[in-house]
Amino acid sequence: MSFTYKMLATVTAVTLATAAWAQDSITVEDAYARSSGKSAKAGAAFMMIQNLGETDDRLIAAESDVAARVELHTHQVDDNGVAKMLHVEEGFVIPAGETHMLKRGGDHVMFMGISAPFEQGATVPVTLVFEKAGEIVVDIPVDLERKGDHGSHNH
Repeated sequence: MSFTYKMLATVTAVTLATAAWAQDSITVEDAYARSSGKSAKAGAAFMMIQNLGETDDRLIAAESDVAARVELHTHQVDDNGVAKMLHVEEGFVIPAGETHMLKRGGDHVMFMGISAPFEQGATVPVTLVFEKAGEIVVDIPVDLERKGDHGSHNH
């Protein structure tokens, strides 16, 4: 075997091992999705994202075929107490060893131009894209009855 072949094989093995480790470092728990009614054109998903790794990661995108656009959003309250949703283009940092909550009234995944309103008991397939861990596919259950931690969150 040539030196180049051995080096390429080593680099490939290390890259694959690192990718698998990174994927294992992120867990998604307690996820649910909702839309605001039978004629809704938008919906949202909420979840706990835990980084079990030793380095920070970042959720940089979310993708799903259920909507024309899927974005990462947050709420910002202005000086008059009015909350506005904002697209967070840079994504959400998931600190090493910590949990980042996507919750109603805070950070969340936003579905705009949904093809059909979310129905109780259905699932929404979502691919979460992380800077280091890569893509994680999650089937998020629709729960229209769940109460939010911080009041109502309608889109």
